[in-house]
Amino acid sequence: MAEKSPDFDGAAGRRCPAATSAERMQACASDVSKWVRLNVGGTYFLTTRQTLCRDPKSFLYRLCQADPDLDSDKDETGAYLIDRDPTYFGPVLNYLRHGKLVLNRGLAEEGVLEEAEFYNITSLIKLVKDKIRERDCKTAQLPVKHVYRVLQCQEEELTQMVSTMSDGWKFEQLVSIGSSYNYGNEDQAEFLCVVSKELHNQSYGTNSEPSEKAKCVLQLCTVVMILQEQGSRM
Repeated sequence: MAEKSPDFDGAAGRRCPAATSAERMQACASDVSKWVRLNVGGTYFLTTRQTLCRDPKSFLYRLCQADPDLDSDKDETGAYLIDRDPTYFGPVLNYLRHGKLVLNRGLAEEGVLEEAEFYNITSLIKLVKDKIRERDCKTAQLPVKHVYRVLQCQEEELTQMVSTMSDGWKFEQLVSIGSSYNYGNEDQAEFLCVVSKELHNQSYGTNSEPSEKAKCVLQLCTVVMILQEQGSRM
């Protein structure tokens, strides 16, 4: 049994006119126009008009609509030229595709916010601001961790040492450990100086080990006891 010709309308019993070559070319051109090529800071992105038109108030929507008020040049390949950072355009484009913000390692929310504001994608601006606020709130709740050090110095060195402390080091405690005698010189009082420094951006867990301050105090007490014992034997 022979198959029916594709251009035969069996219900009406008459032949349907075949699509002309011009109609086929128009359909093909319509399919091609669904895709848009972007040159963002020298990196090419290929996406659909539907994706770029998610936000009717955005720069990308106006770009697809050929807004006469929008100065949009094209390169030799026909891609729209956009002078922005391509690294942060990726997360913006993916958000328009699936509605989720996904950041690769090393990318900051502030960078995405900068691009979202440039392209005027209102929903993404709100999302990123909420994430920044949530991140900063968690950071503020983390306890501040300190590292402690014990320095030994003579009386004449004490003032200079304290005045030249930098890089976040702060004076905490001063303990006298007696004096030392140098031949031909007067006795020099000696001190143990405890200094501390904050450690930022550290992850903390439940740790049963002694804190840095406790270790430092224990070390200080041990040194003082040894020095006192040595002094009593002289």
